[in-house]
Amino acid sequence: MTPRTAGRIALILVAIASLAACGTRFGSPATERPEYYNNQNIPSSVESNPNNTVWSIFRARQVDNTVSVNKYLWSASLEVLNFLPVQSVDPYTGVIVTGYGTPPGGGRSYRATVLIDDPALDARSLNVALQTSGGRPVSAATARAVEDAILSRAREMRIADNRF
Repeated sequence: MTPRTAGRIALILVAIASLAACGTRFGSPATERPEYYNNQNIPSSVESNPNNTVWSIFRARQVDNTVSVNKYLWSASLEVLNFLPVQSVDPYTGVIVTGYGTPPGGGRSYRATVLIDDPALDARSLNVALQTSGGRPVSAATARAVEDAILSRAREMRIADNRF
């Protein structure tokens, strides 16, 4: 037997021994940790569903089509930016994409992308990105002014709806 073959056999024996040691426990398992053997840690949905297998992760999942966008922020965004032509609207993801348009009394055209990513009426729920016709982003003060206008209008709509 060559040293190379003996090394391979020794490696295989070590691998088999270490795998065999994974399943053994020392002492009485019922007295040491009984919670592992009485199904108390297994949720009832997993325990009672025979269709839960390793292959369950590859099955198509049910898509939840509930809208998680604040309706006041959504309506206020469309109302405040009504001078911009709407190109794309997705109420399920909360994205509004507009084309270029000129505000009333202004000389420069802008486009906006609005993301509403939370059902709360909160400033953190609203993200507005504005660009000029040259493709450059507008100043932070201008973007903040538009966000403030949308938030103010959303609060007005909520108060008018008698849900404040």
